[in-house]
This record gives sequence, structure tokens and C-alpha cells, in this order.
Amino acid sequence: MPKLTLFDLDGTLVDSEILSNQVLVDVLAEQGMNFSLDEAVKRFRGGKMAESLADVETHFDRKLPDDFVLHLRQRTAQAFEEKLQPIDGALDLVSSINSQICIASNGPPEKIRLSLTITGLLPFFGDRLFSAYEIQAWKPDPELFLSAARKLGFAASDCAVVEDSLPGIHGGLAAGMKVFAYFPDTIPTSLPDDVLVVRHLSELKAHL
Repeated sequence: MPKLTLFDLDGTLVDSEILSNQVLVDVLAEQGMNFSLDEAVKRFRGGKMAESLADVETHFDRKLPDDFVLHLRQRTAQAFEEKLQPIDGALDLVSSINSQICIASNGPPEKIRLSLTITGLLPFFGDRLFSAYEIQAWKPDPELFLSAARKLGFAASDCAVVEDSLPGIHGGLAAGMKVFAYFPDTIPTSLPDDVLVVRHLSELKAHL
């Protein structure tokens, strides 16, 4: 059993991937940049915001407005407050784990705290919230996981990572941690062999 479990947030504990990508699709459409929701999820899931938007600008050969990210964040927060839900089984899982748990997310700190507050998950994590923005290292860079483990006093070999995206999975493996991949639907063909796939979060109870 791991002594510390590092949870990704978006798409792993909170059902935000479709919701946030729909907001992105809608806001891009207002700029005349049209992506389907399926395409946006495939292109941007688990990625760094700056890299995703650079990809958009390259794709359309156009620059986004200077206030685009601020506007996108505001619209996303509004959508979360209206519709965000925990992933099925998330509350039951985190409340059942007796060892240490934390959040390690590519999202900004304010988004992490908002998502956990809305979904009722924040009390289980307290201040053990780690954002790539705070250390300027985004998955698949393993430093987010390693930094979180160091700050909480754990060796990488004593840690497990729960992720739903390939950047996070690769980052966890590069950190030398056990990786559990949450894929309730389609499993990527490029998934590394040394990853345990779960279809429902309840399956993790036996491992965490």
C-alpha cells in the first residue's frame, strides 16, 4: 500500500473535462475558431493551457486576444459553479483512504480549490494542494509529483499516482511512482504496460 497517493483532479476526481472543453469550444467559436468537442478533448486533455492555446493559434494561424485566458477562466469558473460534479465514487474513495492523500494538478491553484469546494472534496485534502503553476513545471514533467512528495516527506517509491491523461501517467512513471490510470471508457493504445487501469474509482480501494 502506498504511504502517499497523489490524485490528479480534472477528469480523475471531478467531472470537468467535458465541461471545461465545452467552454473552450464555445469561447473559441466566438473568435471564429471552430473545434468540435470531441476534437478539443482529444487535443487538449491533461495538457498545459499555454501549450493548448499555442496549438490553437498555430492551427488557425491567428493570435488570440490578450485577455482570452482571463475570459476563458471566468467562463469556466461560472460553468463549474453551475454544473461541476465529483466523478462517481470519488467522495467514497477519498473518505476511505487511511494513508496520506494530496492533489497534484496542472491547473492553477484557484481552479483547484474552486473545484474541490464545489464538489465537497476539499475537506479530505486540506492544504495538500499542489499546482504546476506554483513550481512552473507541468506534466508530463515529473517535478510536480516529486515536489509534492518531498514537501509532504515521502520518497517517490512510497507514492502512487492516480491519473486520467497520458501526460499525467507519463509524469508519474518518470517520477518513479506506481501509476493507476482511470479510464472508464476507451483505453489509449499507447498506454504504457506498467500501469494498472481501473474503470471505476471504487476499484482503487483494494490498492490504496
